[in-house]
Amino acid sequence: MKEVCGRDTLIERTVIVVQRAWLENHDGLDAKALCLKLDRFVQGNRAALAMVRVPSEAEERSRAIHRQREQLVGARKRLEAQGRSLMVNHGVEPVQQWWKRRAFSRLHVPEWMRAMLSNAQPILLALEEKIRALTVQLQSAAGPNQLRGLGLMTSVIIDREIGDWNRFSNRRQIASYTGLCPGEYSSGNTRLQSCVTKHGNPRLRAALVELAWRLVRFQPNYKPVLKWRAILAKGALATGAARKKAIVAVARQLAVDLWRIKTGRLRPEELGLIN
Repeated sequence: MKEVCGRDTLIERTVIVVQRAWLENHDGLDAKALCLKLDRFVQGNRAALAMVRVPSEAEERSRAIHRQREQLVGARKRLEAQGRSLMVNHGVEPVQQWWKRRAFSRLHVPEWMRAMLSNAQPILLALEEKIRALTVQLQSAAGPNQLRGLGLMTSVIIDREIGDWNRFSNRRQIASYTGLCPGEYSSGNTRLQSCVTKHGNPRLRAALVELAWRLVRFQPNYKPVLKWRAILAKGALATGAARKKAIVAVARQLAVDLWRIKTGRLRPEELGLIN
């Protein structure tokens, strides 16, 4: 989603980027290309440079909480996988969540392996404690009367990644920001659509796709779910690629509908959504 941040501000930032490209990387080609684009923009070609919205400091602070939680979850998964890999490599049946106190006390592994696993266990326990505390903090920040299936955590993540719903003026802008729009290569009478662009915010995109799968179960009367029910229904005779395309379509429309709800353009009941 392109949003005007001010012509003078854009020119100043482009000049800074050009200077860094030249001073830090000594890349004359990149510096020259940026200068040419800046010249075209100053001469009136508004498509030469894309003006983007810079989040405020408050928005960045609010985003940092769930992003840190995401990083801690990733670190926990990596350490847990390393422990299971150690077991598999030495012919021991891997144990899920082996690092938890009860499971660790019952592990049937050689002493040398237990000693190696005990190096990571306290770290995993500490990570789990921090993740649980951040989860409670984020869920407590969710608004009341959430839609069924939305989830407290997901609602907070989506709201904080968006920042300000009112900064979008039409449905195309919010759909483009999610990166869930198909790429298009058209010329004359030929029209070719490719996979989604994946531009914009990747965390928002992941949250929307996850939420779309939940709405298939918890919001069966939601209009996009009704449209794609034949493909997304449990036991439907559809290929994996077809199901992926369908759920992406639901997630893209969901982003637009959430924008309409958050900005007061529509009520959830009009879309078949219930609390």
